Amino acid sequence: MATIEECRAALEKLSDNMAGAEGHVSEATALDRSVSCHVKDLDVTFVGRMRDGRIEVHDTLQGPPPQKAQIRLAMAGDDLVALVGGELNFAKAWGSGRVKLEAGFRDLLQLRKLL
Repeated sequence: MATIEECRAALEKLSDNMAGAEGHVSEATALDRSVSCHVKDLDVTFVGRMRDGRIEVHDTLQGPPPQKAQIRLAMAGDDLVALVGGELNFAKAWGSGRVKLEAGFRDLLQLRKLL
């Protein structure tokens, strides 16, 4: 089971990957939205903001997110680490229910470029 530190490191790596994106993927990273990532097996939520092509984690909270972020992810810690590490395909994980992504319709259209 991934630790809180490993999950935070995975989110930082995702942010670095987004900052280096080019083309259509870069367009998707240009969103300015509140984000949350609930790591279900640790019952911890990372909350922050997606802005300027990066994800800024502002806080780590115990339990599910207290407020509804504009972009919401939920998954197990091992899945988060595997997704960012390229070992788990997002579409397959999302389709099987291992990963949950919730956002407004327009945001989902943009985010699909990232995934």
